[in-house]
Amino acid sequence: MSVPASQTLSRGIRILEILADEPLTIDEIAARLEVHRSIAYRLLRTLEDHRLAVREANGLVALGPRMAALAAGVAHDLQAAALPELTAVANELALTTFLAVLDADECITLSSVEPRHTIANVAQRPGARHPVTVGAPGKAILSLMPTEQWPTHAPSRLADEVAEVRRRGYATSHDEVIPTVQSVAVPLALRGRRPAALAVIRVASPVPDAEIAQRLLHSAAAIREALGG
Repeated sequence: MSVPASQTLSRGIRILEILADEPLTIDEIAARLEVHRSIAYRLLRTLEDHRLAVREANGLVALGPRMAALAAGVAHDLQAAALPELTAVANELALTTFLAVLDADECITLSSVEPRHTIANVAQRPGARHPVTVGAPGKAILSLMPTEQWPTHAPSRLADEVAEVRRRGYATSHDEVIPTVQSVAVPLALRGRRPAALAVIRVASPVPDAEIAQRLLHSAAAIREALGG
């Protein structure tokens, strides 16, 4: 009995979502999909044919170069307006800076910029996602939404945390999405668009959270102006 096309497509998309987090072996991909290795292999061959996935020299499978071209077409004007600001903040603070948007119940990284001159920094891949109920970008996004639109599984403590974000204008998180990693984010409200956030990610930095937030708020205002409000 043949596998329905919709199931095959769903599995292929799921592979791309998995690889957005980190490169994996074929066996690891098969385990995440809960399918036999041969099924995962056939799906990957199709993705490779379209340059959406590539096998690296170390045997790991990663997202392919075609994904970057496809991602660039998503909210192109928003990404174009955000890029100069992301670049400026990343280089001024020596911290990876990124733009995140709401995607269903998740917070997804739309674009990111790593600092030009730094010894070490935390990378944030475009396409990376996590529940909107955790992490500084997620809380910043939730601060733009009425509570009744939040995910039904949101913990009760989140209401107080988001109220604090609204009061001071920025969100922080420590060890919520990735162990040892910290983030500072500000809400980015854009007329007629999904709630978004500007954020930095770091392990440690001498720059205080409030100072980082002020720089991000300045960039958020510049992006809104570039997009006409």
